[in-house]
Amino acid sequence: MDNAGYVTLTRQAGLLREMQTVANNIANLSTTGYRREGVIFAEHVARSDDGGPSLSMADAAARLTDERQGPLERTGGTYDFAIEGEGFFLVMTPEGERLTRAGAFTPGPEGQLLTADGAQLLDAGGAPVFVPPGARSVALGSDGTLSADGQPIAEIGVFRPLDPLRLVREHGTRFAAPGGWEPVAEPRLVQGFLEGSNVSAVSEITRMIEVSRAYELGQTFLDREDERIRAVLRSFAR
Repeated sequence: MDNAGYVTLTRQAGLLREMQTVANNIANLSTTGYRREGVIFAEHVARSDDGGPSLSMADAAARLTDERQGPLERTGGTYDFAIEGEGFFLVMTPEGERLTRAGAFTPGPEGQLLTADGAQLLDAGGAPVFVPPGARSVALGSDGTLSADGQPIAEIGVFRPLDPLRLVREHGTRFAAPGGWEPVAEPRLVQGFLEGSNVSAVSEITRMIEVSRAYELGQTFLDREDERIRAVLRSFAR
């Protein structure tokens, strides 16, 4: 295969990754706290050893998380929390501490606040948040102060990654932050709301159509290149 074929194949591989990413975004249109993901295309240029034209290859291995806030949806739930502006909740999972924007929690057997799959919500100091069993009323202040029957019991932690570009997506709405994180100075939280997905259905479907057409054009080119090479080989065989 000549250089044009290799270049087209790398482009096709990148388009396939983007199509998979777009499909995943669409599948999470209704997922609480989901952040849209995009694919970054990069161009790598290699100099020819014999002084001929350089060779350009496309690469789409890097992914970028869209940090725009999703819509806040009123639920009225006592343990449904949402963050306005920047920052993430910190939860403890079997794999370690992770960041998330999904704020649907429920009290566990001992009063600890848990996600649907059992991850513990952590406070500003990194300790699990507990609500006293039998508390008649639980309120969350806009600064993250959690109170039970009028008495402060915890401060919900809100953190931001030190290097947002190094966020690694796990389990859809959770992120590992290899670069570490720091507390948000003035967090803004609301109780009885959940943050919806920040995916735009119209934008994603439009992008899916664009990627599909680009992939079809690339496949047409490869088919024509294949036929050209076959024609040359047949001419030599005569």
